[in-house]
Amino acid sequence: MIDLPTLGLVVTSALIDSINPCAIGVLILMVSVVLGTGKSTKRLLLLGGSYIFAIFATYLLAGLGLVYFFSEVPIVIAEYISIAVALLVIVAGILEIKDYFWYGKGPSLHIPKRFVSKIQKMSGGATTVASVMLLGAFVAAVELPCTGAPYLAIITILRIDFNFTALMLMVLYNLLFVTPLIIILIMVATGTKLSSVQSWKEEKKGAMRLMVGVLLAALGWILILIANGTINFG
Repeated sequence: MIDLPTLGLVVTSALIDSINPCAIGVLILMVSVVLGTGKSTKRLLLLGGSYIFAIFATYLLAGLGLVYFFSEVPIVIAEYISIAVALLVIVAGILEIKDYFWYGKGPSLHIPKRFVSKIQKMSGGATTVASVMLLGAFVAAVELPCTGAPYLAIITILRIDFNFTALMLMVLYNLLFVTPLIIILIMVATGTKLSSVQSWKEEKKGAMRLMVGVLLAALGWILILIANGTINFG
């Protein structure tokens, strides 16, 4: 049976984490390439859907891998790892909030420049299902350490009593995570100008960072309370 606090945390975290500037930006870049080659709407949906599925699958597999890692760690050590994850999540939240007020000053959470150029190069050649899925998997892999703090926090909570319900919650998280990508793809396929989507992304980038930062700070504090036994979401 799903307890409502855990479900609420999963849904809230996934929805805010889903406003992911990197994944959205690469989708926009890939769609612009497809449109530039004069491909049909059907082809656009196929390639865009393949990109989104690759991100979903990569995130889900990474999450399951982390759950397995936690299951192999002794309970005593796992408690310290939970606290370390909590502190990491809080720091990530502080950095995101800082970027809302002072973007470009001091450390930030972002994909390393060497990966950014690689993504741009891969996007330019992503015109087949295989290349698009490879692009999606690569984007998910390189952005996970930078922007995956909400996901890491949820995994740390779900691994406490990982069963079929927890697995379904993880699947739900990842479905919600890619929902904005699906919406954007459908919007473009049905006639929305790509420039309008790009403008919206740039306009809302600051608000995205602020929302993610506040969520991360709250999630980190919840993880600390779980680790010391103050609250129980299991």
